[in-house]
Amino acid sequence: MAVLTIRKLDESLKAKLRIRAAGNGRSMEEEARAILRITLTESEPQEEDLFTSIRRRIEAVGGVDLEIPPRDMPRPLPDFE
Repeated sequence: MAVLTIRKLDESLKAKLRIRAAGNGRSMEEEARAILRITLTESEPQEEDLFTSIRRRIEAVGGVDLEIPPRDMPRPLPDFE
């Protein structure tokens, strides 16, 4: 197993880690390992196109049904003679 030392860690971050670890019933060291494990083992997010991004957000609230209006006959082309 590797050993990792983190220097110059803000006291506020250290306090948050201590509180989070206590809330999860773990030591600060085990909590840091859990955070790293969860963060680094998640699959890399794939870039999605705009359509997929919008659809994903809308589906979360039930989607949207849009009424498609009927199409009219195309207008006649202008006569330039």
